[in-house]
Amino acid sequence: MKRLKNDNLRAFFYLLPALIIIVMFQFYPIIKSFLMGFYTDFDYLTNSVYEVGIDNFVHVSEDISFHKAIINTCIYAFIATPLGIIIALIFALILNSNIKFKKLFTNVFFLPFVTSTTAVAVVFRWMLNKDFGIVNAFLDVLGMGKVSWLMDPNMTIPILVVLSIWKGLGYKIIIFLASLQNIDSRYNMAGRIDGASKFQRICHITIPILKPTILFLTTISLIESFKLFDEIYVLYGKKSGPLESGLTIVYYIFDKFYSHWEFSIASAAAFILFLIILIFTILQFIITRRKEE
Repeated sequence: MKRLKNDNLRAFFYLLPALIIIVMFQFYPIIKSFLMGFYTDFDYLTNSVYEVGIDNFVHVSEDISFHKAIINTCIYAFIATPLGIIIALIFALILNSNIKFKKLFTNVFFLPFVTSTTAVAVVFRWMLNKDFGIVNAFLDVLGMGKVSWLMDPNMTIPILVVLSIWKGLGYKIIIFLASLQNIDSRYNMAGRIDGASKFQRICHITIPILKPTILFLTTISLIESFKLFDEIYVLYGKKSGPLESGLTIVYYIFDKFYSHWEFSIASAAAFILFLIILIFTILQFIITRRKEE
């Protein structure tokens, strides 16, 4: 018993440096941000709070720009998340079969994921440039006119969706491949014996087995979608897109915090974002559990 206590104490001291860093740079900022959301009159230089209340949350909930940010974020998230998972699953099924250069294709798909988001956004900005972008150059070869990709508000969400899917495709493919390779081959063999086609085996054997993996990727992808910021900031030159078509919740928080110095309003919006992500995550787990039952 004494030895067990000593082992636990030793493990605690081993973990203590990491715990201090996590508390200082993760838990404390979250708690401080939540508390700042209630500051209605304060001096941020001296950290003196004179008045507290829910005025910041009321202001954010009534702000038209925040409403637009929520709409843009939800549209992006509910398009990019399922589309990215479906495309990744298709490529994973292809790579899981006996094709040539399997490792090469896997590495090629994974390369964008390990590439900096800033670098990817800069490349996309160059490709979509109206005057010398490679996309318009290709359209010119086909005899089509130039398109102002980055100036058209209707193209903002589709461009961000394409960029997001391309950037995160490799990670999803790797996760799906790991799950596919753990599926017992006897299941597919039984399906073949029963006369099921390849498509039927995928729908009735593979996908049901992959449900935990799909839930995991859906949750992770949805959370990442709600945190969309870097791509917009770089792609549109530190702006939220034409006519605020790329204004997301995180960009709204950034704009309030760094551009307008409205720290308490930004903190209130950040806490609302936390609640939105938490609600969607809980709903996903509830729906999935009910289906399993």
